[in-house]
Amino acid sequence: MNTSNLTRREFLATASSSTIAAVVSGAIPAHASISKKAGKPAILGGKPIRAKPFPSWPVWDRAAEESVLSILRSGNWCRLQGKTVSEFEKKYAELMGAKRCVCTVNGTNALLTALHVLDIGVGDEVIVSPYTFIATYNVVINSCALPVFADTDPETFQINPDKIEERINENTKAILPVHILGLPANMDKINAIAKKHNLKVIEDACQAWLAEWRGKKVGTLGDLGCFSFQNSKHLACGEGGAVIGNDDQIMDRCFSYHNCGRPYGSVKATSGYPIIGTNRRMTEYQAAILLSQMQRLEKDTARRTENASYLTSRIKDIPGIVPHKLYEGVTRAAYHLYPFRYKKEQFNNLPRSRFLAALEAEGIPCSGGYGPQYRDGLIEAALNSKNFKRGFSKERLARYREELHYPDNDQLCEEAVWFTQNLLLGTRSDVDDIADAILKIYENKDDLAKLQKS
Repeated sequence: MNTSNLTRREFLATASSSTIAAVVSGAIPAHASISKKAGKPAILGGKPIRAKPFPSWPVWDRAAEESVLSILRSGNWCRLQGKTVSEFEKKYAELMGAKRCVCTVNGTNALLTALHVLDIGVGDEVIVSPYTFIATYNVVINSCALPVFADTDPETFQINPDKIEERINENTKAILPVHILGLPANMDKINAIAKKHNLKVIEDACQAWLAEWRGKKVGTLGDLGCFSFQNSKHLACGEGGAVIGNDDQIMDRCFSYHNCGRPYGSVKATSGYPIIGTNRRMTEYQAAILLSQMQRLEKDTARRTENASYLTSRIKDIPGIVPHKLYEGVTRAAYHLYPFRYKKEQFNNLPRSRFLAALEAEGIPCSGGYGPQYRDGLIEAALNSKNFKRGFSKERLARYREELHYPDNDQLCEEAVWFTQNLLLGTRSDVDDIADAILKIYENKDDLAKLQKS
C-alpha cells in the first residue's frame, strides 16, 4: 500500500471503515497526501480555500475591435455582401483538417443542416447518446426522426459503442456520436458499426474543437462534423456554428440548403431555388470575432490539456473521486468540461448535492452536469405528436417507450461532477486550489455527513 506522506496508523485514524475495507481489498488506493492542515470546511464556517475568481470567459482582444467596427460601418453585415464568413470557413477547414466548412447561425442549426442534407427525416431512426446537451435530442426530433439512445459508458462519459448494435433496426439511418465535454467518443468502433450496417455518421463535436482521435481532429472522422461557437465555447462569437466535411457534393448541398436553397457548386441552377432550403447563414461580424478568437485557440487548448492532466494526478487517489478515462485512441481532449464521478459511499454517504455545495463554499464553481433528460417530458411530447404518430407505427412507439431504460446513464447522472473550461485556463496554483478543496471535503466528510443527518 502506497503511504507516502501518510503512515498506516494515520490513515487508519482518518479513514472511515468502508474506506479501510476498500483499500485493504485493493478496490481503491490510499491517497498519498491526506492531511488535516486544511481546517474546517467553509460551509461549516471555516476559511475558504479560494477567495479570488477563476479566469473569466470569453476573453476579448481589443486589437480585434477595428475589424468588427469596419464591418459595422460598411453596412455589409450579411455574408452575401462580404468576404469575412468565407475567410473564416476556409481557415477553420484548414485548422480542422477538413476539405470544406459551411458556417451556420449556431451549433443546433449545424446539426439540423447535416441531418437534412444526409436525407434523414420522417420515419427514420438515429442512434444517439443519452448523455449530451438537449440540442442533440432536439435536432433529431425536429427532423421528425426517432432519437434511439444507446447507453453511456460511465468511465468515459461517452456513448457506449458496445450498446449500439442492439439498437439498430431496418429504420436506422445514422449514428450521431457526441464528443461530449470535449472528450472524444470511440470512433474506431462507431465507424466500424456504421460501415457494417451502411449507416451515416454525423459527429456532434459542438464541445470538441481541436480534440483528436488517433491524430485526426474530431468532426473529420464521419460523414459530417458539427461545431458550436456559442458564448461559453472555446471558439466563441456569442452564437454560431459550422458543418465540416470532405465530400464536395454533400458540402455543396449544405451551402445551398443554408442559403435558402439557392444554386451552389454541384447544386445546379435548374431554377432560382433548385432545392428546399432555409436561411441559416452566419453574419460577417460573427466571423470577424471568430477570426480573432481563433488566434488563441491552440494556446488555450494546450493549457487546458496540461492543467486537466495535472488535476487528474492530484485527485485520482482520493477515495470516492473517479476521474474520467480517455479511450486508447484519444490523442487529445479539448476539455470543454472536466468531469469526474463522485462516490458518496467513500464520503460517509454525503449526498452529491452537499458535496457540490461544500465545493462552492470553498470558492470552486462546480456542477452536477446533465440529468436523465429522456424523462423530462420532451420525448413523450414527441411520441404523442401528430408527426410521430404518422411517421411511426403504434407498435414501434410502444416498444420505444419500453426501451427508455439506461441504467449506466442514470447512474452517471447521479454521480457526475463538472468543472467548466475556464477553471483550467489559470495557473498550476489555481488547479491546486481545486484539488485541495476536494481533499479538504474528504478529510472533513464525517463532520459534513453528521450535519447533513442532524
